[in-house]
Amino acid sequence: MKFKHIGTGALIGALLTAPQMAVMLLASQLAAFPFVPFDVFDWITPLLPGPVITFGIDRMIDMLLILRLDVADTAKSAEQIIAVLLFFFLGVLAGAVFYTVLALRRSPADRLSGLVLGGLYGLPMVAISLDRLADGVSPVMAAAWLLALFLGWGLLLSISCRRLSAVPKRADEDEARSVQVINRRQFLITLGAGAATVTVAGAGLGALLMRDERRSQQAELDASMAHQADETIRKVFPNSDDPVVPAPGTRPEYTPVKDHYKVFIKLTPPEIDGAVWRLPITGLVDHPLLLSLEDIRNNYPAHDQYITLSCISGDLGSTLISTTQWTGARLQDILADAGVQPEAKYLRVTSGDGFYETVSLELIQSDERIMFCYAWDGNNLPVDHGFPLRIWIPDRYGMKQPKWITAVEVTGQYEEGYWVRRGWDEVAQVKTTSVIDTVAVDAILQEGDQPRVPVGGIAWAGDRGISEVEVRVDGGDWQPAQLRSPLSETTWVIWRYDWIFEPGHHLFEVRCTDGNGTPQIERRSDVRPSGATGIHQREADL
Repeated sequence: MKFKHIGTGALIGALLTAPQMAVMLLASQLAAFPFVPFDVFDWITPLLPGPVITFGIDRMIDMLLILRLDVADTAKSAEQIIAVLLFFFLGVLAGAVFYTVLALRRSPADRLSGLVLGGLYGLPMVAISLDRLADGVSPVMAAAWLLALFLGWGLLLSISCRRLSAVPKRADEDEARSVQVINRRQFLITLGAGAATVTVAGAGLGALLMRDERRSQQAELDASMAHQADETIRKVFPNSDDPVVPAPGTRPEYTPVKDHYKVFIKLTPPEIDGAVWRLPITGLVDHPLLLSLEDIRNNYPAHDQYITLSCISGDLGSTLISTTQWTGARLQDILADAGVQPEAKYLRVTSGDGFYETVSLELIQSDERIMFCYAWDGNNLPVDHGFPLRIWIPDRYGMKQPKWITAVEVTGQYEEGYWVRRGWDEVAQVKTTSVIDTVAVDAILQEGDQPRVPVGGIAWAGDRGISEVEVRVDGGDWQPAQLRSPLSETTWVIWRYDWIFEPGHHLFEVRCTDGNGTPQIERRSDVRPSGATGIHQREADL
């Protein structure tokens, strides 16, 4: 009987929580009110131990790979699905507990108990959402809306439980039980139909509004990058006259900003108003600064750099790597104005999404390329990629490079960064890697009596450059590939190898050597804690 109570309560909780989330989603699109499932997920994840977070990330990536989905494109959607399922589970659990307690106590549910449950259940979540409220949204209106949703959820839960727990009178008890069963079934069908209608309508309209918003944002992004949106206008790259042509199917040498991989620790990126944003530089400095975006643009020489950036959690062959042009102000110039004091050793950089990282002043003083970046591809940083400001440090994975920067403190004390504290590598230096993007079986070259198959991809070693790439087929000898000149010393290298065609099933492998003459690590290792190593492979039937 207890299991029956639990099941019935869980069913009621599910039928009420699904439309509740749909209505929340619709309100979040129409009035920018909080979507509580995302806020709760964002609040929980930083509190979890590092091993738990990394285990979850690993399993999610494994599942995406099993489903043959692109990690860069789908990882954030997968996290959002997890957030929705977590909130749904909490609603189901609350319904199961509430109904079971009432059934065991043999006390009918009343409206007051439902309102109390809705308040106790919802108040912590409302507080979490209000702490993450978007700019321009009234806290009073948002709080009133969310409280009404949770109180209504609790009220409907109590009414449903009362209808389903009615006790038949002793007279004509068998007949009464039969009627009760019919009434319970009819009530559940009615409740399910109503829940389905609200869920489909609310979620459908909310999703439609989200899609329209994304299209609008994408249109604005495309309009700001004419040479990428219009094929008649092309950017002239420093290696445009290089004779090595990428093999057909090799990823673009220069990543359109709209396709650049994105990673943020919350489910949605923070949106910062650049007009009122100011960067405080405080701590062990003689002259504390409070810089606007225009101050950084106008008061310091602009530094342009073609840059490849990758995520430390990307496995061999991952798409979590991209190349574009960065523009910013050298950190050395800005810190010179602040007047760093002798005892200072580190910068503590914090971000609008709760991220933080520590950067060595010794590293900054030794490398003038380190910058506060405010533009990609000649335009403002997109919101998804760190607007208004992010840092770039050569030869480091993205986990060491905060975006949406809101404050900088010059300090003499070292503090572990966000991901270092969660078990990832303290230095996070880029591992030398090479990838096969394509075995172009549809672009066979006819050269005399020996047709050749173009094979191509990328090789990267941070700012150390690439001196050699070699390809091996079916375990044979390693053969040198052609290297295309890179866009800069801090970007990947495109390589190409024209293999003499042989019909059958073949295994292609690639390895490379960095600019210092150090071969890439061929031993396979996982991405955690320092980045993946090993030989990338690709099979092809010819």
